[in-house]
Amino acid sequence: MHPQSEQLTARQPEITILLRGEAESLRSWLHGGEPLRLLRALAVIVIGTGCYGAAMGWWRSPEQALFVAIKFPLIILLTTLGNALLNAMLAPLLGLNLTLSQSLRAVLMSFTISAAILGAFSPLVAFLVWNAPPLTTDATHSAAYGFIKLTHVVVIAFAGIVGNARLLRLLVDLAHGDRKIAGRVLFGWLVVNLFLGSQLSWILRPFIGAPFLPVQFLRTDIALSGNFYENIFHTVLQIFHD
Repeated sequence: MHPQSEQLTARQPEITILLRGEAESLRSWLHGGEPLRLLRALAVIVIGTGCYGAAMGWWRSPEQALFVAIKFPLIILLTTLGNALLNAMLAPLLGLNLTLSQSLRAVLMSFTISAAILGAFSPLVAFLVWNAPPLTTDATHSAAYGFIKLTHVVVIAFAGIVGNARLLRLLVDLAHGDRKIAGRVLFGWLVVNLFLGSQLSWILRPFIGAPFLPVQFLRTDIALSGNFYENIFHTVLQIFHD
């Protein structure tokens, strides 16, 4: 990197560097273990996903907003740890050798980007919830309930995909320019992220909250019943049926 470019990069916030997805900058993140950098990444994840979680749960009640503001960052951090382990095992099978610590930093980078995107979306989601019809006891059967639920799924999926896609240049660089290997690794990581993150979200629900049930941090009696994909499928059918 040119010395002048290094100086410009050093002056910019690290989240800006991450969002640009420049391979050289991301490589320094991958091999660097500065505690302050780790703390800043964790702060972005907690604040960004916490704000989005509060906007998500506010439709039900302020108490639900507080619960989701706590649970959503927790899910992201648990998914980060799970993905780091799975991605470290998956990458060598797909042609890219990464250590567990490198995998953890890469996943942390992707979730930091995703959390920043979710934090930026939180005012829009709050506006949507503010203008939505009140949650009545039969709201779960309404088109508005299904639409808002699917909006959250689309926004969170978008943030997750972008967060992982920003690592493509880094993966190409680590694969010595082989875009096929980088593409396979990126696709594998996306699949792992989708399945692990969505199922953890299902286990630690509710998020929006069921209006016919009391507000709770966890619903232990139904936590393992059903699955995320079945629920989304029925929601889509309900919207088109209405």
